[in-house]
Amino acid sequence: MAPTAGTAQHVQGNTEWVTTRDGRRLHTMVLPGPGTEGEAPTVVFEAGAAATRSSWALVQPAVGDLARAVVYDRSGLGRSPADPGSRTLHHMADDLEDLLDHFGPGPYILVGHSAGGPLVRLAASRRPERISGLVLVDPTDEGADVLFSPTFRRAERVVIAVNLLLARIGLLGRLYGSVARPLPDDARRDMERDGFTVGVVRAHRDQARTYLDELAAFRDTPPDLTGVPVTVISGGLPGNGMNKAVRRAANEAHARSAAASSPGKHVVAARSGHYVPLTEPDVVIEEIGLLVTGASTPR
Repeated sequence: MAPTAGTAQHVQGNTEWVTTRDGRRLHTMVLPGPGTEGEAPTVVFEAGAAATRSSWALVQPAVGDLARAVVYDRSGLGRSPADPGSRTLHHMADDLEDLLDHFGPGPYILVGHSAGGPLVRLAASRRPERISGLVLVDPTDEGADVLFSPTFRRAERVVIAVNLLLARIGLLGRLYGSVARPLPDDARRDMERDGFTVGVVRAHRDQARTYLDELAAFRDTPPDLTGVPVTVISGGLPGNGMNKAVRRAANEAHARSAAASSPGKHVVAARSGHYVPLTEPDVVIEEIGLLVTGASTPR
């Protein structure tokens, strides 16, 4: 059932709760968009591994001028209660499917950043007929061999352990506070309040237990997105935990993925590292806008 449009008091819209197939609740925020429902696709944003809805606060409001725009917190992140079950990639895709079902038959454009990229690919492949396009923003890509090395896996475990300690003593926000700084005031307060908690790190840890193994399976059987337009946006700079070699490997994988899509497009955000939605939101907004316009144009 689609929400009733109202006047949004928050830059990211009005809160709405979505119930999953197993009875959990997901916190969403909705900008109703212009015009009549059905004139344009609904754009749904999927954040990175340990990120909340607030990470889209420089992109979603501008997209909300073009179409209905929905952000949400995965279970255990932001305001969504933790999931007592597993946090596998397939289970998280179930949740995203439930969210799409809640907001109507579509069509949808799905936008995924970082670890959210494979998640939106998987969800889209299950019901491709309702997907007008994907925008993958510096996505985790199974074509980058470095992701599956023992060194990368050890580093991920260490980072999560350190972040959990910092969250417990109240210092995680200080380490990552610069991420929140460019956001609008209300979204920045949201991120500072619920983006650096022990619960967030635990949710990240739960996701990480199986994520890379499930992603590795994509190398043999990738989600089938035949006919779905896919735009891949890469950061152009190292940093944010990516050295020059990792950045090069990631961007080469992105280029291959875009070339293999039908149709596909590869864009480089030349002034950005990994956090493109925060450093070059206009690049993301432009690519979403092109898909919205294409999906809204009568054939």
